[in-house]
Amino acid sequence: MLGKNKSNVSDMETKVKVGTILGDGAVFEGDLKAPEAVRIDGTVNGNCTCEKELVLGKNGHVKGNIYAQHVIVSGRVDGDIAAQGKLELLSTGKIVGNVTARSLVIDEDASFDGRCTMTTSQGEGAVKRIGTSQTETAAENTASEK
Repeated sequence: MLGKNKSNVSDMETKVKVGTILGDGAVFEGDLKAPEAVRIDGTVNGNCTCEKELVLGKNGHVKGNIYAQHVIVSGRVDGDIAAQGKLELLSTGKIVGNVTARSLVIDEDASFDGRCTMTTSQGEGAVKRIGTSQTETAAENTASEK
């Protein structure tokens, strides 16, 4: 494609206002929870939950599940990902685990080893917590209908 500048950096990745940063070489042990966007360039040994975007840099590594509004992966994830909106797997990214998202973008040369479940819309309680049983999910759905 003439005139196109192919870059490993997503447009969304450069526009995200990040509230929490885990720097290159840093290691976080345990579950990480944040109310704002998170950027991870180090290693997280545990689950990551954030209410907005989660950006995993090229050198970033998450050994656990990720729950976020939008997820951008340039590094490695060993675990499941539940994104309420868009999940982007960039060319340097690798996911070993299952993903659930409303929108999925996988760049050329990216690696994905797992199953993908596409959701229809955010309003239907589309993304359930990975690891919850069908009984728990059914109970939540029944309670929300009342």
